[in-house]
Amino acid sequence: MARNGKSTAVSEFLIITGLSGAGRSTAAATLEDLGWFVIDNMPPALITKVTDLVGRPGSETERVALVIGRGGTEYLDEVAPAIEALRASEGTVRVLFLDAADDVLVRRFEGTRRRHPLTAEGVGGSIAAERRLMDTIKDQADVVVDTSDLNVHQLRGRLIELFERGDRDASLQTTVVSFGFKHGIPLDVDMVLDCRFLPNPHWVAELRPLTGRDRPVRSYVLEQPDTAAFLDKLDDLFALLIPAYVREGKSYLTIAIGCTGGQHRSVVLADELARRLQGRGLEPTVLHRDVDR
Repeated sequence: MARNGKSTAVSEFLIITGLSGAGRSTAAATLEDLGWFVIDNMPPALITKVTDLVGRPGSETERVALVIGRGGTEYLDEVAPAIEALRASEGTVRVLFLDAADDVLVRRFEGTRRRHPLTAEGVGGSIAAERRLMDTIKDQADVVVDTSDLNVHQLRGRLIELFERGDRDASLQTTVVSFGFKHGIPLDVDMVLDCRFLPNPHWVAELRPLTGRDRPVRSYVLEQPDTAAFLDKLDDLFALLIPAYVREGKSYLTIAIGCTGGQHRSVVLADELARRLQGRGLEPTVLHRDVDR
């Protein structure tokens, strides 16, 4: 893109990778809609050559997304070194890894009748083999998105929340997720907090049909003596962690807060933690994963 009539070099690269069937095509289309220059099915060996091309003097390309990892085993061993080489270049480099549970991936492949890129061991065995091969790449990721419970529209919304804000000044993009332990711990988070020690509004008859979005439940949870102490301790913790994460170059931070069902206590505390993080200069996104279950 050009600003004030002057061309600018690439300021941000995004590597989109992950397991086959986890949503890379949706991610590519979404980033393209957000104004990124997207190159799909990029052989890792060509990454540095392409980045030289789009970053040449006079280029108007500012944000480039490269979708890699579709080529099967012959490409996977080249992905991690290519990412490391790109990180050594100028500009911000981030890696998005799309993941999903094995049984979900099996259903997706069976539902579409697509062949898995690794076909020697059947769909289940191919998924397990690819997961092993991708472990090192996943470890390099700045943000991991678990698409197991997301349809195409929900995945698109999640990616827009993550990457639409590329022009903002916030150095640490933060998401706070409420969830219910009985529905499983989120896999794509950096930190899990447990608020099940607080009294449960589920056992108060008039509060049971409500959620943490409703004022009576919010008042009940926030009026508990241990709630304020818990939030104050979290405030102290993040006063330490946020500057440390920024110094280490962390771009994304996802915090999950869980209660039993994900409808009452965790919803209230996720909203309240987000409010406190705003006081520390962040602009957190809040997601209530299980509030409507």
